[in-house]
Amino acid sequence: QQQQQQQQQQQNMGTVELRASNFDASVRDGSAWLVEFYAPWCGHCKRFAPTYEKVAETLHAQNKADLAADPAARTVKVAKVDGSADRALASRFNIRGYPTFFLVDGWDVYEYEGDRTLEDLVDFVTEDYVDYEPLPFLNSPFGPMGQLRAFFILAGSAAVSSFDWMV
Repeated sequence: QQQQQQQQQQQNMGTVELRASNFDASVRDGSAWLVEFYAPWCGHCKRFAPTYEKVAETLHAQNKADLAADPAARTVKVAKVDGSADRALASRFNIRGYPTFFLVDGWDVYEYEGDRTLEDLVDFVTEDYVDYEPLPFLNSPFGPMGQLRAFFILAGSAAVSSFDWMV
């Protein structure tokens, strides 16, 4: 419950830090989610971090305005995942480099491949994503291949951890 309260406070201020343990429950809340996979050691990620916070602030303000006009309006939440620490979740999304952005809207997952600017990311999330094809379900993070990739990473990590424990 305390974790949910902290997550709610982060949502009100900006980005939410997601992990494998809270990812599925979070993205099933009925909102669309813009998710950044980053690595703390990545120079591109470090330089982009202030801009990503501004993306979160912009979308949060837009959500407030949209909900005031229409209580049933689509809202977009902003999250980030440390892909170097949470390799199982990163493997579900087939992350090959950092930073990588996805829009998760229900079962549909869209990969962002545009410029890393405030305007382009906000436009993608609010309007342009409809011009893109979502990832095929078979290979999506919620499909069988994404789940299988995560399982193998978790199993491998458990095997390595048990070996370290035995030695």
